[in-house]
Amino acid sequence: MQKKIDAAIHSTYGIETFELKRIAIAPDLQDTVPLLMNDDSLFEIVQDTDLVGYLYLGEAPSMKQKFDYIVMFDLDLVIKKSKVLIYREDYGQQIGSQRWLKQFIGLSATDVPLYAENIDAISGATISASNMTKAVANVLKSIAILEEKQLLP
Repeated sequence: MQKKIDAAIHSTYGIETFELKRIAIAPDLQDTVPLLMNDDSLFEIVQDTDLVGYLYLGEAPSMKQKFDYIVMFDLDLVIKKSKVLIYREDYGQQIGSQRWLKQFIGLSATDVPLYAENIDAISGATISASNMTKAVANVLKSIAILEEKQLLP
């Protein structure tokens, strides 16, 4: 999975070398965000000594399994790209297409993605697409809370 994350960062930010620095979220704040944000989920993307963006690594349910995804942000906490890293079902892989995922690009903490309203539905991938949309919405809500608590610039 790390190779997929590295490739996504390289293609999104156009950088060869970088470091992922974990962002620690205090246990008391865990109850205030809608997503699990442990030491292995929220990262700064750093090139040399420069912060170039942020990455959230999460998982969401599909029909019977879970899938792994990332959401990458620019310095203004606007989504640069989202990507499904590992999808474990026979049906619904369409949620991994950049054609569908590009709908999340440009969203920020003030936006609310809603499946089949401002995010297109996918026939044959309703559960996965709906859950990816909910996951991104929860990432944005969590980022807004962390930004409000001044844990992110």
